[in-house]
This record gives sequence, structure tokens and C-alpha cells, in this order.
Amino acid sequence: MASDLSSFLKDELANTLEQLLSKSTTVDSVSALDVSSLDDSQCIEVSVKFEFSTISSIWKFYIPSITATKFEYFMLGGMGDLKEHIDDEIADAVNEIISNVCGSLCTSINAQGFPDVSSIKSEVAEFSIKVCSDIEDSDNIYTLDLSLDGEKLPIYLLLDEIILPYLSSITGYDDSADVNNSVSTPAAVSAPNNQAPNSIATMGPNVSTISSLLSEESAENLQLLFNIKLKLSVRLGTKNFLLKDILRWDIGEIIELEQMVNEPLDILVNGVKIGEGEAVIVEGKFGLKIKNIGDSSMKLSQIGM
Repeated sequence: MASDLSSFLKDELANTLEQLLSKSTTVDSVSALDVSSLDDSQCIEVSVKFEFSTISSIWKFYIPSITATKFEYFMLGGMGDLKEHIDDEIADAVNEIISNVCGSLCTSINAQGFPDVSSIKSEVAEFSIKVCSDIEDSDNIYTLDLSLDGEKLPIYLLLDEIILPYLSSITGYDDSADVNNSVSTPAAVSAPNNQAPNSIATMGPNVSTISSLLSEESAENLQLLFNIKLKLSVRLGTKNFLLKDILRWDIGEIIELEQMVNEPLDILVNGVKIGEGEAVIVEGKFGLKIKNIGDSSMKLSQIGM
């Protein structure tokens, strides 16, 4: 079966909006949209191209005026008057928001190491202002009901056929009858050496390696730990100083570290080094590209799990 990315989409949509708008945000529900129920109010269409493995998919986000105007209003800190209609400034703000949501989604998915979704990337293809009732009628269009500080705001999402298996919790897609179809299961993982597949293997990179070393009961217990949050940090460099030198520091002081500019950065989880990587820029934010990392059993023992 294809990896289900539904939870990542909802989480990154909520998290990115919360960061950009400084408002508590959740995705309360997702449901199929009856386009015939839409009126002639304005909306902003943002087409985003996603690419991963051998797949290219177009997602179309539609942000109705009631949502778009609130987005821009909160991005500006809630200053001034709330606009009644969509203008170019609102369209630009919404385009930036959707671009950030999709960029964060790609970063989050890439960090999971899914075997059938590798190096996913996104790019805004185009955006425009249109009338809601002109939205393409399709079986694959959904309403994402947001709660923004308790206020209900909708976003509409139109998906193409090829991505449906990867958002099965949203789309309800069932590819069990089409296991031989290359579109529905483009890179399904088979169990090695005729070993019966273990459900734990779908939960992240190298997890199947861990489960193979454990009894069935222990593997089930391990699953209880997978949702524990751990602090990831990146160490730029270190150097030892005398206290008397530190007391002389002032604003503008340049501290020379021992790390060379071309050396990899240390990746820490709960303060313990588990690998090395290099800094990258992802949608205007700092990111980390992993260069090497220890095996799963070593990582778990080092961070005290």
C-alpha cells in the first residue's frame, strides 16, 4: 500500500498557519465538497506542483474570501480594518501562506524516510482570483474545516487521481483491490526473504529492523513510544573558553569556533549526537540535509528510550 500522508498534510497546514498568523489553529474535519453548493463569492486558486519518485501531481488550493481576508488580516498583526473583498495584497499573502504550508509538508515527509515517497518537493505553479462557483466540479475535491482561534474557516482542496492513494485517510481511497496497479501502489514494500510483513514496518525508516530484533509483544510495546516528542538540535560548533574571557565579551564580539565551514554539522536528539548533516535553505527557512546517521537501535539506546 502507498504511504498515507494525510496526517502530515493536516498537521503542517495547522502548524504553519499557527506560526504565520500567531493564532491557535486546528484542522477539525475533512469532507467531500459539493461544488454546486458554492455561491458567486470570490476565492483564490493556488496550484501547487508536487514531485517525488517518478510521480508528478497538481494540487489546487481554493481559499474563499471569508478565509483569505482573515489570513491577510492576521498576517498583518490584526491591524487596520478587515477587508471585505479579495485584492492583490490578499492574493499575494495567501500565495505565500500556501507556499510555506507545502514547503513544510515536504520537509516533514522527507524526514520520515518513506520508501515510496522520496525527495518530495513542491512549487507554486500559478495563483489567481476567481469565483467559487467556477471551481471545477470533481469527485476529488474536499473541504478542510479550520478552526482559527475558535473561528471556523474553510479551505477547498482539489486533487488529481494519481495522488489519491497517498492521502487515503482524506480521500477514502482503497488500493487493496488494485495491488498490481502501478499507479495505486507505485513502490509498495515487500517483506524480505518471504518474511510476513509487520505493521510496524510502515511507521518510519529502519523501524522494521528494530522490530525484527524484538519479540512480537516487545514490538507492540515499542509502538507506544513512537509519538513521544524529542528535541532535535543542530550544533554549529564548540570551543572551550576561560570564564575571564567570557566576562570580557560585549555586543559585536566575534566568537571563533573550532568547526571548519566545510565540516558537517552535528545532529543532536535530546542532547545526544546521532548523526551529521549540512545546512540547507527550504522555503526561506533553515533546514538540515542528513549526511550520515547511526542505525536505529543505536539511536534508541543513546537517547535513553
